[in-house]
Amino acid sequence: MSGLTPGRRWQPAYSPFKKVPFKQRLLIRTEKIIKGPMFGCRMCGNCLLQETAFICPMECPKGLRNGPCGGSTPEYCYVDETRPCIWYKIFERSFRMGREEMLLEVLPPMDWDKAGGETWGDVMDQIKHVGFGNFAKGMATRDTEQRKQTWASVFQPVRQPDWWQGDALYHAPAYTEPVSELERRLKAGEFVVTSEVAPPLSTATGALEKNIDLAKPYVAGVNFTDAASATPRMSSIACSVIALRRGAEPVLQIAARDRTRTNLQSDVIGASALGIRNILCLSGDSPRLGPSPMGKMEIVDIESVQMLWILRRLRDEGKYLDGRTIKQPPQYFLGAAASPFASQPKFQALREEKKVNAGAQFFQTNLVYDPDGLEIWLNELSKRNVLGKVYILVGITPLKSLKMAQYMNNEVPGVSIPEPLMKRMEAAGDGASEEGVAIALELMAKIKTMQGVNGFHLMPVGWEQIVPRIVTEAGLAPNVASA
Repeated sequence: MSGLTPGRRWQPAYSPFKKVPFKQRLLIRTEKIIKGPMFGCRMCGNCLLQETAFICPMECPKGLRNGPCGGSTPEYCYVDETRPCIWYKIFERSFRMGREEMLLEVLPPMDWDKAGGETWGDVMDQIKHVGFGNFAKGMATRDTEQRKQTWASVFQPVRQPDWWQGDALYHAPAYTEPVSELERRLKAGEFVVTSEVAPPLSTATGALEKNIDLAKPYVAGVNFTDAASATPRMSSIACSVIALRRGAEPVLQIAARDRTRTNLQSDVIGASALGIRNILCLSGDSPRLGPSPMGKMEIVDIESVQMLWILRRLRDEGKYLDGRTIKQPPQYFLGAAASPFASQPKFQALREEKKVNAGAQFFQTNLVYDPDGLEIWLNELSKRNVLGKVYILVGITPLKSLKMAQYMNNEVPGVSIPEPLMKRMEAAGDGASEEGVAIALELMAKIKTMQGVNGFHLMPVGWEQIVPRIVTEAGLAPNVASA
């Protein structure tokens, strides 16, 4: 076990794909010898230890650099159960040390040209730029604020290169008029419902079109998953185009797992040109959940927070990540996933605030079966002044069977079903599907009056036929909502 890291083991370091001068090789070797045993350093060349309570985030199997995924737990990492969730440990130590606000800064994706290299050289160059005398004087003063500013003058430019310039501030959208029908309805104060429709496994679109037509009169938007559970299906962008042709409002889901920073920007430019105006940014399920043969799961090029930052700037500033300007920027309403039950509510609230600061305008949450727990999470969001900056659509899935309830409770990261509901499903026997609908309606009745809740996101998991009934019986069908 590494000296200061809770990661339990030291993973292999990255290796550079270029010729490295002798002096730099010597510095790399020295840094590796020191930081490896102490921090489990993987020599990514893009060190963030200052911001992550001196726990290396690159020990996360997904390589997430801005916080945990929706499967974060205090017990273990859902991708690799032999180790703890490294981001849970980062949050835990940061809160204990009083450094939690540092976690709000939106950190850049890796510059892979530096992978396998060191960071000390960059730090020394920045100290030279500030001036050795100024740095020594600033760090020697008793003025705490001046010491912080001196420290930041060296380390902030190292971790925030010119092509990124991330910060910990809230960035409201630069436009005023709604760019999508979903955004228009939310801005008008309407309590909305969105619903997922499962993409088909083949090129046949009959069932997809039928399910879109079925949901369209009852919902404000139709989501199409992007290879959920790391299992290939028809693409979300293709399904969204089909939805547009049928007069429905699509919500395009984009999983970072399968994206590079290059094709992310290309995809959203194309999606906007096709008329898709709602985008949900997700880090994506690990390939560990997908079928064999398993794809590479060691690291993602970008994650959801970085996606939001890139896409917000693409839209509002008309800039590609590389700095090129866009004469006709894309238009879209940006969303993200939220996980009320993934870990401690105060940890999740900070994570959600970071997404809002980066550019999230609406949340679709993970499945909720515990209204009391949801209210605790909402209160934590309120403490962080997040409510009012983002529209929250609470995730609801009607349980179709006891087996489905057991799977959701035991196997799906970030989802927990209270024991009383499990007992109700078990006692229902052959009537389990009706009991599942009753439970969903009861949950919706309790949740829709809560402060900060703007609607529901239904995830029927292949049971799309139930959507009209649930929306109608919940009193949220359009004719009821407008009455």
